[in-house]
Amino acid sequence: MPGKPFVIAVSGKGGTGKTTVSSLLVRSFLSMGETPVLAVDADPNANLHEALGVEVRETMGSMREEAFTRTIPPGMNRHGYVRYRFRQALVESEGFDLVAMGRPEGSGCYCFANDLLSECMGELERDYHFIVIDSEAGMEHIARGTIGRPDLLLIVSDPGARGLRTIARIREIATQLGLEPGRIQVVFNRFRTGTASVDTGAGRPIAVIPEDPAIEQADLTAMPVSLVPAESPAHAAVRDLAEKIRVLAKNRG
Repeated sequence: MPGKPFVIAVSGKGGTGKTTVSSLLVRSFLSMGETPVLAVDADPNANLHEALGVEVRETMGSMREEAFTRTIPPGMNRHGYVRYRFRQALVESEGFDLVAMGRPEGSGCYCFANDLLSECMGELERDYHFIVIDSEAGMEHIARGTIGRPDLLLIVSDPGARGLRTIARIREIATQLGLEPGRIQVVFNRFRTGTASVDTGAGRPIAVIPEDPAIEQADLTAMPVSLVPAESPAHAAVRDLAEKIRVLAKNRG
């Protein structure tokens, strides 16, 4: 797929399975031949790497802190050092790369550092077909512009009343940030039967992912959740979602 990558941000309240959906999306794109994919763990409580079965040694937050508190090697300015360390923080795997945003440490203004990180992300984007961002519930990185403005925001929710109210709040935040309503879609995860009678203003969900014993078993055995069998109900549903997203990407104006 030539040109700019298609960016998908996955949001929702804690415990709804954002990371599971994100990791299965990455694996689905790989199985469809849409490589390379960039996975971005934008949740301070980073665990996307575990779901994908890779190891993270450094986050961008800790790297940024080091770049602005420690002595830079001779012959290198801070701008170049951040770019160099960013490449070091990138986890490379078969068909996909991963970068963990982490949390900023210390205090003070990091505007210049955020600008550098945004620039680094922009440079990386040219290499990828899809970028899948496992976002924190508050969408802080989207609000600050560190990860840019996504082409598609997926709000993952359970069908309970709290989850549906969260959908409405996230939609409101996203539209205030300038994201068009058509680029905001809902995914019901761990679906059994029925939903609460709460109006989210979201219309029909783009995907309904059923509750899947294989996902629970992966958690219990510490197996990367993205490696559950392709024929398992959740993985099959996310694969269908990935196909829909691929169509959206091809028809992007």
